[in-house]
Amino acid sequence: MDTNTVQVNSTAKETTDTPASEKTADPSASGGVVDLKLHSESFEEGQTIPPRYTGDGEDRSPSLSWNRGPDKVKSFALICDDPDAPGGTWVHWVIFNIPADMTSLPENMPTTEKVLDGACQGINDFKTTGYKGPAPPPGKMHHYYFKLYGLDTKLTLKPGITKQELEKAMEGHIVAQGQLTGTYQR
Repeated sequence: MDTNTVQVNSTAKETTDTPASEKTADPSASGGVVDLKLHSESFEEGQTIPPRYTGDGEDRSPSLSWNRGPDKVKSFALICDDPDAPGGTWVHWVIFNIPADMTSLPENMPTTEKVLDGACQGINDFKTTGYKGPAPPPGKMHHYYFKLYGLDTKLTLKPGITKQELEKAMEGHIVAQGQLTGTYQR
């Protein structure tokens, strides 16, 4: 029997031939996770985050935009964290229930619990609500991962949750995801 290799989110899987009538262009239809292309006008993938988006500047959230997710997406969630922090991963932003029809977050988001037509913000590791930019100790380069998740549900959580609470609530509901990485060093 002939086999095909299907590429889903950079993981190759070997499958048997599927009749054309059963093939789909949407990996989430068969349980796969669709890639979202997350980018920013504020900085390029893998490049330095400008000071205005850090604790050394205005501490504004960067603008973010992404491609529309699959029809299954009912809301988006975003986590920004720094795994290079001395005490372990440091969380800079938690936001969820971003409406499914949105494809961007503007620069300088408010640091209130509720924003953008019902989106909710959680608590970062600075113990504040909303985005708090890079402020690493002097020394090595730090990497900041902006991770966007397309969910097949709107979460029934209250604002002020932690990254860990959001990750637990998202289990089994992620149908699309994307990531943008920025760096910063003092």
